[in-house]
Amino acid sequence: MAEQLETVENIRKQYIVVKIGNEQYGIDISYVDNIVRMQKITRVPRVQNFFKGIINLRGEIVPVMSLRIRMELEEDVFTNASRIIILKIEQQSALGIIVDEVKEVVTLGTNEIDKVSGDMKNAKVSFIDGIGKNGDELISLLDIHSIIEEKENA
Repeated sequence: MAEQLETVENIRKQYIVVKIGNEQYGIDISYVDNIVRMQKITRVPRVQNFFKGIINLRGEIVPVMSLRIRMELEEDVFTNASRIIILKIEQQSALGIIVDEVKEVVTLGTNEIDKVSGDMKNAKVSFIDGIGKNGDELISLLDIHSIIEEKENA
């Protein structure tokens, strides 16, 4: 009976592992609509500095955000590995986020994820929901809602 209870509580989720700088981050795959190569981003005047502009994705206008600048890291450096991840969150319109590289998809159980504690004033920490352990690698799991919410309040 105890063994059966344990498997119910260990909910497994898939995450897309991306690189931003030298760190790995996980994005809950249920939010990911599409992954596209870097393309021309049209600037939009008078928006927050972390918004790079908009792209036209098959007729849909999608705002694009720099995750690096959003987390108060250094400016983006685009390479052949750079990608825009298109997120769809419930009823909201699509949003693109720029990442340095998309690595892989991993499946993590709740027993492989530690919650983050610490100073939530640190921009980077406030966007992290937990730390996933995949073998001997650590993956910071992004809290997509906290990244998006700030956008709407600003």
